[in-house]
Amino acid sequence: MTDETPPDRVFRDGLAEGRIRLQRCGGCEAFVFYPRVLCPHCHSTDLSWQDASGDGVIHTTTTVRQKPERGGDYNVCMVELAEGVRMMSRVEDVDPPGVRIGMAVRAVVGEIDGAPAIVLHAKEA
Repeated sequence: MTDETPPDRVFRDGLAEGRIRLQRCGGCEAFVFYPRVLCPHCHSTDLSWQDASGDGVIHTTTTVRQKPERGGDYNVCMVELAEGVRMMSRVEDVDPPGVRIGMAVRAVVGEIDGAPAIVLHAKEA
């Protein structure tokens, strides 16, 4: 057993500091998300942490319907970051019907349900 901090904890600690950190493989140089101990591309254990650029593009999107008294409708989307990884998030500054596949966004650390989370903002066209 090692004393190393689990990768998901390192990721969450980064969010708590306001940083989006991704693992990068020293073997194949691919970025990795979700945090893990082994590169899913080449199976190397040589993973280090780098801050993400935050640049991304919407890959898929859907609208979650809720009654207004429960907060109203919101979007859930899959964003592909410039580093090549995809993750779930939501665009905060665009009404759900306005979120489109291919839309350029900026990933930042925000808050969802009281916890630090990656949220998206539309980039100016």
